[in-house]
Amino acid sequence: MITIITGADVFAPEYSGINDVVIIGGRIALIERETDIEKYLALDITVDIISGEGKMLTPGIIDPHVHLIGGGGEGGYHTRTPETHIGQFIDAGITTAVGLIGTDKTSRSLEALYAKSKALTSEGITALMYTGNYQIPPPTITGTIERDLYLIDAVIGTAEIAISDHRSSQPTTAELAKIVAETRVGGMTAGKAGVTHFHTGGGKAGLSQLKALIEEYDLPAHNIYPTHVNRTDALIEEAAELTKLGAYVDMTAGEGITADVDKFKAAGGDMERLTLSSDGNGSLPVFDAAGDLQRLEVAALETLTGSVKALHESGVLSTGEVFRIVTQNTASVLQLHEKGRIKENMHADLLLFDEGFRLDTVIAKGKVLRQYGKTIVKSTFE
Repeated sequence: MITIITGADVFAPEYSGINDVVIIGGRIALIERETDIEKYLALDITVDIISGEGKMLTPGIIDPHVHLIGGGGEGGYHTRTPETHIGQFIDAGITTAVGLIGTDKTSRSLEALYAKSKALTSEGITALMYTGNYQIPPPTITGTIERDLYLIDAVIGTAEIAISDHRSSQPTTAELAKIVAETRVGGMTAGKAGVTHFHTGGGKAGLSQLKALIEEYDLPAHNIYPTHVNRTDALIEEAAELTKLGAYVDMTAGEGITADVDKFKAAGGDMERLTLSSDGNGSLPVFDAAGDLQRLEVAALETLTGSVKALHESGVLSTGEVFRIVTQNTASVLQLHEKGRIKENMHADLLLFDEGFRLDTVIAKGKVLRQYGKTIVKSTFE
């Protein structure tokens, strides 16, 4: 089957004008001003024409931080959050997601996370995962981080190791260095990113341990990747400094994201090393000064798309810069070399937005999952 998107305003993520995009075999085969459609219609093959006129075409969103099998549990058994399902990702325009385990390593297993990543991949998107969780030593499937990266196709790094948080194992910097080193070597031998993705709490140490890893150990900065760095203004400033040293940092989508990105930019943060994630289906606990839980909500995947829209409308960043932090930047830190851009031979993970910034069409691996604002693919048991 051949799919042709005609006359769209293409953000690749940088703006590249009005173009047609031809998709063959799940990949972008051709990008040109005006495609000879009759040439394709003459072939003995199905040709699907999608009008992109008056619409914005972007790469599919890459979400580097999702609780695919749920999270939570900080308030007891009844506060375990639910699993994700394929429709949530399609509705949010997320064509690639990376799953992880958070606080609860007792009722959430890496084996279940692997099964969920494979299920979502079978249903239409690309789903990957990290080994490990909040605690040290991190749990693994095969016995070591390095073996997980080498032997398990979906594993691309370690996460989410908790720092500056009362729920963490209170790790020393030397302990963190060992995890980053093993993850890096596992990534090198397996041809994967080998990043260590750190959960950052609101504790006293901030990002100081990660800065020490870069300055005091022989560890490349690009293997160190903290998230939730927009939790406080102080963390945003520290995150900006980390990017100057070569690390990537991740903000959590939600209310106030426009101001957070503006603060990061004002602090001199490297905009090519900033990413945005949903924390989807994770818990959003609020603790008091004594560490007691006050309330708990569930993070929504569509918050990521909402934050992209808010940034787009705010003018804090150009449209190309907005989409870069949820596509190309994320593909770079995770070494997903065939994703994150609209370019010939790349995976055909694409979104069409109408002039009201409503998500019209979602294409993942060349397959149309949503069209005319309606999701047309359901999970296996829907």
